[in-house]
Amino acid sequence: MSGAKTAADQPATALFQLHAQQVEKLPPCQAQCPNSGDIRGWLGVIAQHEKNGLTLNQAYDRAWEMIADLNPLPATVSRICPHPCEDLCTRADKDGAVSINAVERFLGDWGLSRSLPLPRIDSEKHPESIGVIGSGPASLSFAYQMARRGYSVTLYERHSVPGGMLRHAIPDYRLPREVLDAEVERLLGLDIALRQNVDLGNDVDLEELREKHTLIFLGLGAQAARHLGIPGEQGPGVITGIDYLRQRKERSESLDGKRVLVIGGGNTAMDAARSAKRDGADVTVLYRRSETEMPAIGTEVDDARAECVDFRFLVSPTRIIRDGESIQSVQVQGMRLGEPDEQGRRRPLPVPGALQELAADIVIVAVAQASDWHGLEAVDTAHRWLRTRDDGKLDKDLWAGGDDRGPSIASRAIAQGRLAAESAHAELRGERGAGAASARNPINAGAVKTDFYANQQRSQTPRRPQTEWLSNPDAEINQTINYDQAIEEAARCMSCGLCFDCQQCFMYCNASGFTRIQETSPGNYFVLALESCEGCGKCIDLCPCGYLEARD
Repeated sequence: MSGAKTAADQPATALFQLHAQQVEKLPPCQAQCPNSGDIRGWLGVIAQHEKNGLTLNQAYDRAWEMIADLNPLPATVSRICPHPCEDLCTRADKDGAVSINAVERFLGDWGLSRSLPLPRIDSEKHPESIGVIGSGPASLSFAYQMARRGYSVTLYERHSVPGGMLRHAIPDYRLPREVLDAEVERLLGLDIALRQNVDLGNDVDLEELREKHTLIFLGLGAQAARHLGIPGEQGPGVITGIDYLRQRKERSESLDGKRVLVIGGGNTAMDAARSAKRDGADVTVLYRRSETEMPAIGTEVDDARAECVDFRFLVSPTRIIRDGESIQSVQVQGMRLGEPDEQGRRRPLPVPGALQELAADIVIVAVAQASDWHGLEAVDTAHRWLRTRDDGKLDKDLWAGGDDRGPSIASRAIAQGRLAAESAHAELRGERGAGAASARNPINAGAVKTDFYANQQRSQTPRRPQTEWLSNPDAEINQTINYDQAIEEAARCMSCGLCFDCQQCFMYCNASGFTRIQETSPGNYFVLALESCEGCGKCIDLCPCGYLEARD
């Protein structure tokens, strides 16, 4: 027999070799972010600043710029975003999700306090002219992304001041107008022209603008409101939630002693209810489903309760009862929850005979937003919302984004404006498909070894004392974490799916397969020499963030 060894004669470890590879994964925070923000990236810049030769101030500047690259309104959006990025944070079950929202808000305010300029992309000026109708978050995002690429941009706004629903529908105690003013002013500083008091369909028509500009972006929003369609609704004392909030922004009126019923369970209903409370009213919110099905942000509901707003669930208004023109009461129908509807929410069904009257002086209707297609006769508006491609293209030289494609949160509108601008720029420059982000697989559940990380409790967002909420009604309730808290919170990020220089692989590799990079940056600290790898798999077992994995 020859002296060759069979597989059975080989060492046992050779049968189970695990040659490592470095593979960046998509972290759950970014997967949940509507604007696909590199959350792990900018948190890493802060948390790892000393390892990369940055002062903390420099790290904060760089992190702000990374956010502003995708979102020109970070101080604004961070104040109103329900931060879905935190919902699946790997750290949640250990000691609380990383307070991404609090750090982003700090950075937004940091950028304003230091007058940091929005980052440009291209110094070259392009000849095409861009028209943007509306000035809500989608429009501002689109205008920003086109202006920073060197295009001449003109915003057409039907009101005297820009901002859309950010301006007209969000109360000052949630979003101070000076914060929005500062961020819009900085954005307009990119040589974006603003034409105020220009109403599409009255002062100018779409075809006229299409002739004037190379392409148009529609960011009309959904500033109309749906009505209840019940007897007694038409007449004094009934106002939509959006109209009430808009009027209150212009001039607040006392509602002392008034009985106000707010119909609806969304964020507009909560804003209207809490605003009416600030005006002195006795406020009750009526919602036709249970509290569990309410679409409003949970913290807003909790805060409304803390301000003594009452809630009545499983009731639906059927008639507004008047004495002449004055409202006396609202008749409501008791409801029960049936099977889920097409959206997966349990359908409210009337309970026979369960009618009652609730006393009221004013009714605020905040059941849903609606579109206003005035001035868009040349566009297909047969549907409730504009139907575009995924990139926002609606027609030749026409893009759209924001609530006119269906109401959502501001960060999604920012994303739609950005993606539409990227698509429009690629088309104008003949670069279709250029710049597509490389696909990354989401990190597998359990791949991050949370026990490796020391316990550190989540930073709590500071808040104005509750005793001042109604006595100082327009003062902002939520506050910004401080300079030291921001670095402490950023350091809680586990860097899911990307190296953060824990050095476990470097210290425990028997074959010295890992070599430290001279010019490091967040996520880039070691090079793996595959020819040195013995396949023991130790580095994979030790890697706490799930960056290392076995090669196929």
